[in-house]
Amino acid sequence: MTPKEVIQKVQQDLFTMQDLKYRDFHAKLMPTVDKDSVIGVRVPMLRAYAKKFGKTEEAKQFLEILPHQYYEENNLHGLLIDQMKDYELCIEELIRFLPYINNWATCDILSVKAVKGHLDSYIKNIYQWLESDYTYTIRFGINMLMRYYLEEEFKIEYPEKVAAIRSEEYYVNMVRAWYFATALAKKYDQVLPFLEEQKMDVWTHNKTIQKAIESYRITLEQKEYLRTLKIK
Repeated sequence: MTPKEVIQKVQQDLFTMQDLKYRDFHAKLMPTVDKDSVIGVRVPMLRAYAKKFGKTEEAKQFLEILPHQYYEENNLHGLLIDQMKDYELCIEELIRFLPYINNWATCDILSVKAVKGHLDSYIKNIYQWLESDYTYTIRFGINMLMRYYLEEEFKIEYPEKVAAIRSEEYYVNMVRAWYFATALAKKYDQVLPFLEEQKMDVWTHNKTIQKAIESYRITLEQKEYLRTLKIK
């Protein structure tokens, strides 16, 4: 099949899974995305399709074609990268794809499990992404720190990097707050000083406290103390 035929086939398949009510609902959650570019495919259905499609030769051709027309095509692209077991190839495809992500949902669908055995080298890519000019590349980098570097791999320099980010972008600062709320749940004593010493901008600082207080993984005593750290 030609690249054009592959795209036509994928789009045809996606439209057979269309749910217009879901499209209308989901499009409202993504103000950065043109509603006309959203087909309306529920994520479980898209995951099942990606698993099947990923075994075909056409999937390799699909990955070579950027940018995509539809939101679901971007999500499919991300899910195909997620399936990759070759670490080097996975990184190559991530680097190609990240600049084309234009919304939080596509960004957050990526888990890239192939990096698990390469976290020492992967952190170098993450540091580059944290310094990107692209909103969702930065967000992806923070997502990766949250997913893979808050357990045994944790180093205090990681929250230091996230705290030092200064952005006007809502979707960057929201994930920064999400990162710190999660870090408080897992590394409370090490991360608490970032709030006590007010190392972040006011909005992210206060949003971190809000999200931490909403978390079931934070104790009542910790929540009471966190409330006293809110910047008025």
